[in-house]
Amino acid sequence: MSKHKNAVDQAPVPGGKNVKVEFEDGIAWVYFNRPEKRNAMSPALNDEMLDVLQALEIDERCKVLVLTGAGDSWSAGMDLKEYFRDVEGKPPHETMRIRQTAFYWQRNKLMYFLKPTIAMVNGWLFGGAFVPLVSCDLSIAAEDAQFGLSEVNWGIIPGGNVTRCVAAKMNQADCLYYIMTGEPFDGRKAAQMGLVNEAVPAGELRERTRTLARSLMEKNPVVLNAAKLAYKHSAEMSWECAEDYLSAKAAQATLFDPERGMKKGISQFLDEKSYRPGLGTYRRED
Repeated sequence: MSKHKNAVDQAPVPGGKNVKVEFEDGIAWVYFNRPEKRNAMSPALNDEMLDVLQALEIDERCKVLVLTGAGDSWSAGMDLKEYFRDVEGKPPHETMRIRQTAFYWQRNKLMYFLKPTIAMVNGWLFGGAFVPLVSCDLSIAAEDAQFGLSEVNWGIIPGGNVTRCVAAKMNQADCLYYIMTGEPFDGRKAAQMGLVNEAVPAGELRERTRTLARSLMEKNPVVLNAAKLAYKHSAEMSWECAEDYLSAKAAQATLFDPERGMKKGISQFLDEKSYRPGLGTYRRED
């Protein structure tokens, strides 16, 4: 595979017209691909997203997954016609399958994906799209991206775990303000509230995301995965359970790490004097 930063390869992975995937030097760029609908998530898109995530999790070309939107939107949330109205008349088992697929890929599959994930928010992000946003490990937004919890304006609450997701990232005052008013906010405000990691000018968004992805690819992948899962699981535990779990998780990461990263890092720091832990990653090629 080419090492030039702009080398892009169209990826032969599962999916279809609603989800597009490109590979670029270890980065899998995954696009919601319904720009004419502001990338609203339909049952067909949800089916394709689940297939794509399952494929990329074991695809060696994917070291980091970046989730973004085609066109000028990230995602407008759930498709009101295809996900809500058109599903009303379906048999109960089919309705359940459609709902479970959406919940599973957006929360379970993406939240605990085996590789690092970054949400690159390039524009409009509303309603149900908050769930995959929060499920991604990290997030970079365009400063002028528009966010909104507008459900109250059309007679429902932010359901489907949307409220739970924003409550996990934003403080109570901000959550209640935007849930109760339905007012939109931009990428700068999203960063100020901690909903995303940072906001950058739209023209710098892709390069900043690429730089972050490359930084993650420099890390030991086994340890990186263990570190992110350790945080996500332990955050919901008591201190006593977390202490026990984290000890076991650390031992597991060491056991299954083919690089023996801990041994290398300590040796390079103590014996070779060639590595300083606070200033970078240990020399992995040894």
